[in-house]
Amino acid sequence: MDRTSLTAEYLARVVESGAKAAELTGSQQDSVLLDTFYAGRYLSRPLFLGREERDRLHTDLENLRTALAGLPDLLFGGDFAAFARAVGLTEVQVSAVLRGRGPAVSRQTRADLYVDESGFKLLELNIGSAVGGMDNADMCRELLRHPVLADFAGSHGLGFVDSLREQVNNVLAESGFGPGDRPVVALTDSPDGYRKMLPYMEELCDRWREFGLDAYPCHLGQLAPRDGRVWLGERPVDVIFRVFLIGDLVKYPEVPALMDPVLDAAERGEVRIFTPLDSAAYASKGALALLSDERNRGLFDAEVLASLDRILPWTRMVRPGSVTLESGERVDLVEYALRHQRELVLKPTSLAGGDGVLLGWADGLGPEQWREQLLAALDGPFILQRRVTPTPELYPDENGELQPWTALWGVFTGAAGHGGAYIRATPASAAGQVVNVATGAHGGAVLQETDGR
Repeated sequence: MDRTSLTAEYLARVVESGAKAAELTGSQQDSVLLDTFYAGRYLSRPLFLGREERDRLHTDLENLRTALAGLPDLLFGGDFAAFARAVGLTEVQVSAVLRGRGPAVSRQTRADLYVDESGFKLLELNIGSAVGGMDNADMCRELLRHPVLADFAGSHGLGFVDSLREQVNNVLAESGFGPGDRPVVALTDSPDGYRKMLPYMEELCDRWREFGLDAYPCHLGQLAPRDGRVWLGERPVDVIFRVFLIGDLVKYPEVPALMDPVLDAAERGEVRIFTPLDSAAYASKGALALLSDERNRGLFDAEVLASLDRILPWTRMVRPGSVTLESGERVDLVEYALRHQRELVLKPTSLAGGDGVLLGWADGLGPEQWREQLLAALDGPFILQRRVTPTPELYPDENGELQPWTALWGVFTGAAGHGGAYIRATPASAAGQVVNVATGAHGGAVLQETDGR
């Protein structure tokens, strides 16, 4: 089956049962990991994914990741600094990613996608250790306590991937450890992030210990390189799990000085960083613009191009001059963007959490404001991307009636392949705002076929 047929059948069962949102949702607020972000805001049902469409989506995402990994060599002759600048990193960030390069692009990714009438469409690809949402298994377990869903899942062979377990597998695999090893891992944020997120970080480390990591939360200022190792108090650290972001180098004045000794130690081989800072360049939305540009299509084989054509919307860096549309027509970028405001979204290349995103169709955004923001973005770290209009998903409300929501899929990949998925969603009536936790999005689960039915 596919997600559409599974959804229709399940919703029919829910309506027949008369179940209300509160009873379907259960007690997910009991999870420290989840409620840190969602504060009681949970969706009343999972979304579904058939096995074949899951496998095709995973193949498309892997093809896209592989294409991204090849860009520095294919377009810049192996000059990684030139690649990093081209996708929108500042000189401070370029210097950092050059010092923090890994042997390969991380396989840990989270694709943020809408589903429209033609299928999955990628909004951005988050790569590396600082991807959120991998604590989603708690939502799946709680939803499956309700007998309507439990019976439906059992009769259709539906289950879920424990993304947190996959995260641990990724740390071990990409840091050079085996399944039986128990490395000391420092879950490391900036000092500001650590102050805000310490309870969550403590709970996450407790969960990781159950899966085989000897993990402890800290901030960059608590790590001390000495005697050929990096130390957290009296513990020698094997792996620094990087939660701090490339943007922190600009956002927080103290971070560069705190980061330097850690990067020096990693370069000397005294500690491993999961994941190296170079993942920030590959995860830049500017890199998606390079893949979307028709001038680069000759770099990739037919299978990769088919994947890009399926999931990647038209995306361009905000630069003066002409560009090619999907139809093949050549247009001036600025003139086209001014005429087609409601079809486009303006995004910074490397900010996270929806920061700086400007939806051309947002309520109250007039042509003059759009023009002002667009011209300010010229030659800066910004992209324009084609609007994706998602198909609404129906969720039971507190009266048992079905209401339309806009669902943003977060789909993970990892060292072992498909790494699970979760949902953030807002009521469809709020189509003029970005779907993320900061704007009040609800959290939701994904169940998928596991036995080929």
